[in-house]
Amino acid sequence: MDPPILADGTDNFAGEGRPVNETRATTPAFPPGRYGHRRDGRRNRAVPIAVLALVIAASLLLTVRLYQRWGQTDYQAQIIGWTDVTPTSMTIRFTVTVPAGASTTCLLRARDYGGNEVGGREVTLTAAAGATAIAADELVSTTARASVGEVLRCRPTG
Repeated sequence: MDPPILADGTDNFAGEGRPVNETRATTPAFPPGRYGHRRDGRRNRAVPIAVLALVIAASLLLTVRLYQRWGQTDYQAQIIGWTDVTPTSMTIRFTVTVPAGASTTCLLRARDYGGNEVGGREVTLTAAAGATAIAADELVSTTARASVGEVLRCRPTG
């Protein structure tokens, strides 16, 4: 056995005990009940995975439901023009494609030269039996002279 290396010549504990050549890692000992429940180091991954799967499934279900209600629609409006423009009204001419025999509610808007909304109206139209298109001329009251008539949207009635 090699003699221990001393830090300086006044070290009096050189001959006591064996020299330490390795340390062993020990787990800390905590007083019972003081720091709460100790974990064993393993994590339970089943719960977060189950919650993530549930969130994804709910998101997909919500997406499908919203798409069925508001997505690709059979109610397509096409503006043809506007006529009879006065300082208090405008007639908007448009057609709407609907499922056969269905009814629709359309939102109409009149705007002035500056792009400001000066009038609006919601109208309900019903297609004839078996028809898939509705042609309409609707009068929209305005608060100033309008320059543009628009069909903002058409949706199923109800």
